[in-house]
Amino acid sequence: MKRAFRLLAMVATTSAVFVACTNGNEETAQEQPAAPVAVEAQENTAALQDTIKGSIPSEATGNIGEANLKLAYHAPGVKGRTIWGGLVAYDQVWVTGAHMATTLETDKALVIGGQQIPAGTYALFTIPGREEWTVILNKNFKQHLADNYDQKDDVVRVQVKPTALQQHQERLKYEVNSTSDAAGAIRISWDKVGIELPVKSAS
Repeated sequence: MKRAFRLLAMVATTSAVFVACTNGNEETAQEQPAAPVAVEAQENTAALQDTIKGSIPSEATGNIGEANLKLAYHAPGVKGRTIWGGLVAYDQVWVTGAHMATTLETDKALVIGGQQIPAGTYALFTIPGREEWTVILNKNFKQHLADNYDQKDDVVRVQVKPTALQQHQERLKYEVNSTSDAAGAIRISWDKVGIELPVKSAS
């Protein structure tokens, strides 16, 4: 009888210890903060998408005099690559972006390269050179890269000098900068090179 009692007591003690340990583990698990899996997953997903897409749809807007300008383009990244004379060939027409042609839209007439440019939408191409670039506005703005580029559709061509940037520009960047009431420039920067296309209001 005593032996059976002792066995029952041992079983009860063992069960109590097991339950206490189990409850302790549950409390510990509840007290530990959840790992930021969702945030990390979002960041990794964003990075992966950026790598896949390669070029981000972007816009640059600004005013030159009374004209409202908008540039729509895809901005590729350097990503450790050789850009000038590598990814972008010298002395060849370049879409100056990626995917669809970069577009310049203006709601008022402009003066570029001494020529009056009517209000409208144009494709913006360039021909990068080591010492000089050619900036082109072309009528055919609905095209992929420069696949359908035709010089006969050019509205204006302007020669500009490239400059070395003080800071590395990872992604291609367009800016519309006003320098006076009726003048300004379209600036293009990428990697370690920048150019400016002088623009004036026609009104």
